[in-house]
Amino acid sequence: MRIRVVRLDELPVLQDIERAAGECFRDVGMPEIADDEPLPVSELDRYRAAGLAWVAADGDDVPVAYLIADCVDDGLHVEQVSVHPRSARRGIGRLLLEHVADQAVGRQAVALTLTTFTQVAWNAPYYTRCGFRLMDDGELSPGLRAIRAREAAHGLDRWPRACMRRAL
Repeated sequence: MRIRVVRLDELPVLQDIERAAGECFRDVGMPEIADDEPLPVSELDRYRAAGLAWVAADGDDVPVAYLIADCVDDGLHVEQVSVHPRSARRGIGRLLLEHVADQAVGRQAVALTLTTFTQVAWNAPYYTRCGFRLMDDGELSPGLRAIRAREAAHGLDRWPRACMRRAL
């Protein structure tokens, strides 16, 4: 697997990866998450143009996973990481997280953060194994509070959800 920046013509592929990856939420009683549409191409392009979008590409240089991030407060915030189910359970998500951690260090960020479902095996428990820790509400920065408020307004708080942090 090769990690590289996403190309403009691959943005629809990212949407396809996210749709496919989201299907597993049906199996855990979260069909609304599976049905949630990926970010529009224009929004994905904003991440690409900012240098905050990466793909894991297979031997044919076809993306099988992606990660997008935002600069939030003094860190990089993982907005989305998705691995196509055909490529799951091969450490590709972890490779993307390690890559973005390296990128964050290069930007003098002090941490990686993300928000995730706490009771979904491939969410909070997985990120804990990748070096993230759950944050208490009192630890949330203004930027993370704003992200959580947007998520709540979008209905994501229907299921237990939290912020996580990985110091760099």
